Amino acid sequence: MNFAIKPMILKRMMLAVFVLGLAACQTVQTTQGGVVGVDRQQRMALSAQEMDQAAQQQYAELMTEARKKGLVNQDPAQVERVRKIVQRLIPETAAFRPDAPKWNWEVNVLTSSEVNAWCMPGGKIAVYTGLLAKLHPTDDELAAVLGHEISHALREHSRERASEQAVAGGLISIGSALLGLGDLGQKGAEYAYMGLVGLPHSRLQETEADRIGVELAARAGYDPRAAVTLWQKMGQLSGSEPLKFLSTHPSNEDRLRDLTAYSQRVAPLYQQAKKKY
Repeated sequence: MNFAIKPMILKRMMLAVFVLGLAACQTVQTTQGGVVGVDRQQRMALSAQEMDQAAQQQYAELMTEARKKGLVNQDPAQVERVRKIVQRLIPETAAFRPDAPKWNWEVNVLTSSEVNAWCMPGGKIAVYTGLLAKLHPTDDELAAVLGHEISHALREHSRERASEQAVAGGLISIGSALLGLGDLGQKGAEYAYMGLVGLPHSRLQETEADRIGVELAARAGYDPRAAVTLWQKMGQLSGSEPLKFLSTHPSNEDRLRDLTAYSQRVAPLYQQAKKKY
């Protein structure tokens, strides 16, 4: 009986301690809500300057290593295509944060079989050739990918995630030491944090990036409905998916339902933007 109760108490205690610790962080509003209404306030333990500096250093190191291996921008046509789409998306970031169009944006295409793309804090973007070769995205679908990744940077999700992990890690270590839980107890608390806080919040961040991403695409004159076809392609490519509660991303079914609803919400923006392009 005691063995069954203690893990439950431990999980609740660690969740409560984490929430109290996070409450002591700085509350920020990284972006304006836009038409999609993403207006959740975020709590940060790390400064934006720290994250930007770390991202710049990491990006420079990654690009240096990739250039040594001849993996950067091998196909000029691919690079031109990706950069053209990004250049249309960048001005539209002002709808969510006025400072973003002035970031020191950089866009590169990396040769890799991985189906991936990302945008670091401050606008450092990379698209992998594996994504282009395996998904065969239209320009509208590629805008959905890039809009999603740019949205992570606008919302400073990496800073938020690092802040949460720093707070959780410190509190779990202190709590485990004070309670004499030992290595096994600390590991249990870390699993409890991930299951109760870390993974659900990661899924929330992905949904926010999806919603902002379709609005960015629509404002730039790209069909926001392409986000739906893009993730249908991703679902076919990935095959079976992990259980929802163990995943950092929403389930394909949840994601497609949400993207369908929000692409319809921003459709008037798309119709208006088409007149410019």
